[in-house]
Amino acid sequence: MKIGVIGGGAAGFFAAIHASGPGRSVSIFEKSPKLLSKVKVSGGGRCNVTHRPMEISKLVRNYPRGEKFLKRVFPQFKSEDTINWFESRGVELKIEADGRMFPVSDSSQSIIDALLKEAQNQNIFIRKSCGVKSITLKNKQFILSTDLGIFEVDKLIIATGGHPKLDSYSFLKTLNHRILEPIPSLFTFNTPKESLRELMGLSVGDGIVKIEGTKMMYRGPILVTHWGVSGPAVLKLSAFGAQWLKEKNYSATALINWNGALGEEEYNAHIKSYLSAHPNRKVASNSLFDIPSRLWEHFCQRSAVENGQLYGTLSKKQINKLVQNLFCYTLKVEGKTTFKEEFVTAGGIALEEVNPETLESKYHPNLYFAGEVLNIDGITGGFNFQAAWSTGFLAGKSSLK
Repeated sequence: MKIGVIGGGAAGFFAAIHASGPGRSVSIFEKSPKLLSKVKVSGGGRCNVTHRPMEISKLVRNYPRGEKFLKRVFPQFKSEDTINWFESRGVELKIEADGRMFPVSDSSQSIIDALLKEAQNQNIFIRKSCGVKSITLKNKQFILSTDLGIFEVDKLIIATGGHPKLDSYSFLKTLNHRILEPIPSLFTFNTPKESLRELMGLSVGDGIVKIEGTKMMYRGPILVTHWGVSGPAVLKLSAFGAQWLKEKNYSATALINWNGALGEEEYNAHIKSYLSAHPNRKVASNSLFDIPSRLWEHFCQRSAVENGQLYGTLSKKQINKLVQNLFCYTLKVEGKTTFKEEFVTAGGIALEEVNPETLESKYHPNLYFAGEVLNIDGITGGFNFQAAWSTGFLAGKSSLK
């Protein structure tokens, strides 16, 4: 029995490993000369393997696309299974404060080495620089036309990942599956006309970002960059708002509350309380609400607070403006920036055409899909890798039947 896996990434390797067994010859076809390249660069080179274990009903909420589908996938391989799999192969994992999980080594190479070693143990053939140009069906076999010649396999698992352009899926067209147009997910907001960019490098640990005119919002760390705003709150919001933002050509107004624990009235009351207690302190040099000093000075300038002005001299209008900048800071978004190596896309193979219990195509027996080639994407925090491990496992195991 010959099994082919197209794609040498996380989902592809996991599928190939779990498709291996007695009497089976498993091959990975990877179009680039590198393997597991996204694993290598993820998490700043540390690899955010998964997220802290949680109930499946909560886990699936972290997927803007694929939530219902994954409810039937995750019971068969969940976060705990990922942890056990890697730790049983000598890769100890740790949980960080925000729930993300990394190898204790803080190196993605630990994950890569474990996968490569397991593939070697399972005698998996790995063909690099072997892109698949087309797939045809003949006598219940899949004929792969590749850069290295023609290969025939009895079962085929497609795990090519997400792609920014629809053309990249052209090799699948003979399979007649509906492919949803890929759009970026997980991107930063560009604000080219905003002076906030001058404060690049500043961050707050717990803010709220909303998109004006919608119910979309996310809470978490916010980072000011040279192109606009980023950080987990922005990236997660971009994932849930991916389709809406694309339709608006990435032009929108973001509203930011710089301390997510506080509301408008609480900001107001605390400023007035501080004003009463310390009337002779300078406003600009005495930051409140855990706001970085340079960011606080920026708010003071936007609120028409004069240089050297004392708290005791603040007018009602100035206090109101200061509260507005803290609670509902308006930011004009014009464009986006995606991470080239770590990009995540929405779109791909339509989920209704794939059996979530097996990941087998509903059109072609012995054809399976795994990973981001499916219309599944998660927010940041290890959720995209967990989907890759789970779907790779299930596609591989299903091909054994």
